[in-house]
Amino acid sequence: MARHQSTLVNWSQYLLARLAVMGLTACDLEANLRHAKAIGGAAYRLDRRHRQRTVEHLRIAFPGSSPQELERLARASFEHLLQLAVEVCHAPRLIHRDSWSKRLKLTNLAPAIELFNSGKSAIVITGHLGNWEVLGYLLGVIGLRLHAIFRPLDNPLISDWLLGIRQRRGLQLITKWGNSQRMRDVLDGGGILGFVADQNAGDKGIFVPFFGRLASTYKSIGLLAMAQNVPIVCGYARRINQSFQYKIAVADIIYPDDWQLQPDPLYYITARYMRAIELMISECPQQYLWMHRRWKSRPSHERSGAAMPARLRKNIEQLPWMDQATLARIL
Repeated sequence: MARHQSTLVNWSQYLLARLAVMGLTACDLEANLRHAKAIGGAAYRLDRRHRQRTVEHLRIAFPGSSPQELERLARASFEHLLQLAVEVCHAPRLIHRDSWSKRLKLTNLAPAIELFNSGKSAIVITGHLGNWEVLGYLLGVIGLRLHAIFRPLDNPLISDWLLGIRQRRGLQLITKWGNSQRMRDVLDGGGILGFVADQNAGDKGIFVPFFGRLASTYKSIGLLAMAQNVPIVCGYARRINQSFQYKIAVADIIYPDDWQLQPDPLYYITARYMRAIELMISECPQQYLWMHRRWKSRPSHERSGAAMPARLRKNIEQLPWMDQATLARIL
């Protein structure tokens, strides 16, 4: 849950945030992106704790990469994070009905658009890759009824301000706590439910492969898809070059027919959408937030030093895309 802060702290942060956004949007966007990249490079040098964590996570994901390549990607990830903050400030002004086609390059979206236009409900997921806010804005401005799951910020003034900006672009926001019935109502009504789905889910999550290592993942998306019998569209928005231009693409669509004959449908769905997120990240690893503690939680057999349970091993081995090299890394 959000932390409680004093009224004075809330208002101070809110006014500073509004002034910062006013200053940024009054300046040239390309210049802002260049400055943000430079600040990100400085943060990479100065923030030792997050730098080491980022490099270590990249080493897990890409074990064959040289130390120089890992450090290059880690630095670029820091730069991307600062540029992302700038882009979020400019996005409401630059992405609207008359301009989105000039800023966004749509790739292999035909099956997803056909699904959305059918009037049937669906779940859309992405990760902390590229600019997930831009993906939400696009779906909103083209008229789709997207309800996105979000975590309110600790500062309610800033949280409500950002909520209003998103809703003016056609997004509907649902807080992630205690709203399971509202999520089901959205899908019952033919709506689209959006998740940023790559967070660590704690010790009680379902552990599925992610870059050759088990990662705790929320069960709720798979359970919701199964209960409502709806497809899951896995998509992303990533920056092209160093400008406010984005590639919007779909990495996978998981249909109910895909999981209904699987021996463990929940495990299959969760592993498959995490595989889709992995494929998205592999296309542009420098635009992923590697400082997130994605592998923080560990399965009980690792914590106790025991062998992997037979059922978990069987679930992993039965994934259609699993190969021997990746299986060996996981085991």
